[in-house]
Amino acid sequence: MTYPPPPPPPPQGYGYGPPPGVPPQQPDSNLVWGILVTVLCCLPFGIVSIINAAKVSGLWGQGQYAQAQKAADDAKKWAIWGAIAGVVVIVIYGVVGLAGGGLAYM
Repeated sequence: MTYPPPPPPPPQGYGYGPPPGVPPQQPDSNLVWGILVTVLCCLPFGIVSIINAAKVSGLWGQGQYAQAQKAADDAKKWAIWGAIAGVVVIVIYGVVGLAGGGLAYM
């Protein structure tokens, strides 16, 4: 019994796709996280995150791919730090509130 020959390999690019050395897609700017941190947690860290997120598209469009990736990474970093700072402040506020509330009844 003979099997049919395997299908031919897919055709190689005809000018489609990014040129060599160009990453396949723009990194996520993390703008949503920056906005959420600004509104819900920590205003200063959130603003820095939004500023870095806003740089991503412009740098990518100029062909500065490494700088665009760094701006996206920085936006994410500041958003995470802001979220952590917000949680820490809320925990401290809760502890102080509980301690202060307990002293009022003594």
